Amino acid sequence: MLEKLAFIENKYKELTNKMMDQEIINNIPEWQKVMKEHAEIEPIVMKYREYTRVSEELDGAKELLYEKLDDEMREMVRLEVRELEESLAEIEEELKVLLIPKDPNDHKNVIVEIRGGAGGDEAALFAGVLFRMYSRYAERNNWKVEVMSTNEIGIGGFKEVIFMIKGKGAYSRLKYESGVHRVQRVPETESSGRIHTSTSTVAVLPEAEDVDIDIQEKDLKIDVYRSSGAGGQHVNTADSAVRITHLPTGIVVACQDERSQIKNREKAMKILKTRLYDKLLSDQASEIAEERRGQVGTGDRSERIRTYNFPQGRVTDHRINLTLHKLDNIIDGDLDELIDALITTDQAEKLKEQA
Repeated sequence: MLEKLAFIENKYKELTNKMMDQEIINNIPEWQKVMKEHAEIEPIVMKYREYTRVSEELDGAKELLYEKLDDEMREMVRLEVRELEESLAEIEEELKVLLIPKDPNDHKNVIVEIRGGAGGDEAALFAGVLFRMYSRYAERNNWKVEVMSTNEIGIGGFKEVIFMIKGKGAYSRLKYESGVHRVQRVPETESSGRIHTSTSTVAVLPEAEDVDIDIQEKDLKIDVYRSSGAGGQHVNTADSAVRITHLPTGIVVACQDERSQIKNREKAMKILKTRLYDKLLSDQASEIAEERRGQVGTGDRSERIRTYNFPQGRVTDHRINLTLHKLDNIIDGDLDELIDALITTDQAEKLKEQA
């Protein structure tokens, strides 16, 4: 590990010099690339330098023990040695975590797709609860939510809702939310008070950038049609809804929320690019299935990951066997305790793989 850290520090010094090279400064794309790489390894280098400093202090303290000291001074030095050893061990663990290979998508915005599953209207209502939960979590993190496409049921729920969350590190936090979310509660429409079990599925996809996916116009079939709605003045009388079919993969995306055909097409293309990018990532992951099984956040989306039990006021994440009796807080967007536990487990699994 120390050899790897020394190599990274040398790389950091090279990048620092490049950042001051006038030729690179004048080449904006190259300078941005250098700046990004420099920023990515800086936390590792700073922690390694702290490790080196504490290690040197520990060696110095240990040498003092070989000198002639009175009992009081010797005890003080021994205490310092113990403290430095504990500090060094903590820094070493922090370095191991920092050296875990980073997910290249962690910095990206996300597109979240929530669909009502088993349970009819109750499942659609729960999809609405999940949409609000993630919207509130985004609000707590000062992230922006942009609704891309909806299919409402008219009583406050969604058969499907697709939205983008824009914010630094959004994917790094939300990627663990993909899977089947189960709810156990008494529906408002249930007169007998029986508890029903329903499900909704959540897919969290990293936003595809133009450099990630190149879509050829010849591979697209684009249809326009009149938007459907609940009636009244907001029903479109023009063909503003857009349906895009990607012929090579058969992926279909439709958007009708905007009154402008151009805006609907832009949103549909953004969703299509993101789904194609997700398919590319999934294909790559299936080639290294063992690694994929070891990661908490990238399992099969058909897997039941969490249960929200309203009568008992609890939320259970089945992947890490964690139960929290704070359902009201969680569905109001207080997700950090759950997400932090998932990240910690994921890091521990990856550290095992490195050992």
